[in-house]
Amino acid sequence: MLKSLMVAKAKEMLEQEALDKEEEKQQYLAENAPVLQTSGMSFAELQELCRELHAKIDEVDEERYDIEAKVLHNTREIKDLNIKVLDLRGKFKRPNLRRVRVSADAILRSLLGSKHKVSLDLRANLKSVKKEDTEKEKTVEVSDWRKNVEAMSGMEGRKKMFDAAKGPVQ
Repeated sequence: MLKSLMVAKAKEMLEQEALDKEEEKQQYLAENAPVLQTSGMSFAELQELCRELHAKIDEVDEERYDIEAKVLHNTREIKDLNIKVLDLRGKFKRPNLRRVRVSADAILRSLLGSKHKVSLDLRANLKSVKKEDTEKEKTVEVSDWRKNVEAMSGMEGRKKMFDAAKGPVQ
């Protein structure tokens, strides 16, 4: 019962508000746009009246355009300020990046297109080293050091060692 009474009262208030707006509109039009009396006017007077009406229409259009421009400017400014506020709050959530495993073949296919079907073998281009060669280089003539101790002592011995390290003398 109470709800239906409230709805009925709200309906009456809306109807009264609509009537008040219509009365205000009629009153404003009566003050600012009086009824034109065109009967008994000559052709020149009608032309002058039309020019005056066109001038008023132009003024109103200019005012309307200025107001629309201000409104657009204000809405753009409001949007920019909202964006700045969101930036300052830091509400943007960065997505978690996932680790993706991609093979070398897939990378080449993505870079060179699907026409590339050569598999990439990274070990194919490496230089092969034989273990036997390295072992032979390491084996140096091992001799008894006690035999050459007396021969290497003094300056002559050091000169012989220097010459031996340098290579065969020509």
